[in-house]
Amino acid sequence: MAETKTLYLVRHAKSSWAEPGIDDIDRPLNARGLHDAPEMGRRIKRRGPVPELILCSPARRAAETLAMLGLGVANVVFDERIYEASASTLLALVESLDDRYRSAMLIGHNPSISWLASQLGGVRIDHMPTGAVATIRLATSHWRRTVGSPAELVDFDYPKKPPAAGNEG
Repeated sequence: MAETKTLYLVRHAKSSWAEPGIDDIDRPLNARGLHDAPEMGRRIKRRGPVPELILCSPARRAAETLAMLGLGVANVVFDERIYEASASTLLALVESLDDRYRSAMLIGHNPSISWLASQLGGVRIDHMPTGAVATIRLATSHWRRTVGSPAELVDFDYPKKPPAAGNEG
């Protein structure tokens, strides 16, 4: 079987708008986000494997999502280019990853994270809800060949998604 790469695209969990004067980059998670992110982390671990590398927006809500996922990944990079990134910037970041990583996660923001999931996964995703995780398998051994490599959206999960029959546990 040919080598594959697994890319997890994550939209940060639900953020708070309770402090109207706060800068957007400093908005924290709200109560729902603090509840949903650990649940999504449990789902990621249950499906396995967890990513070997995580690229995360420096926005507070993204960093809090990362912490609340509880994945225990040692290789984490906060990259300011992810905050307010275009989808092409996100794609360039993915394509620049070191090939030693078989799996990576990118924690970012809409609309670019939804666009990237749609483009790479081959399935139209107009809007990833907060806390959503799109898992994409790329049929390549080189991240730089992400575009043009056969890809498959192997999972699309989000906090309000009902469990599949028989998968409640």
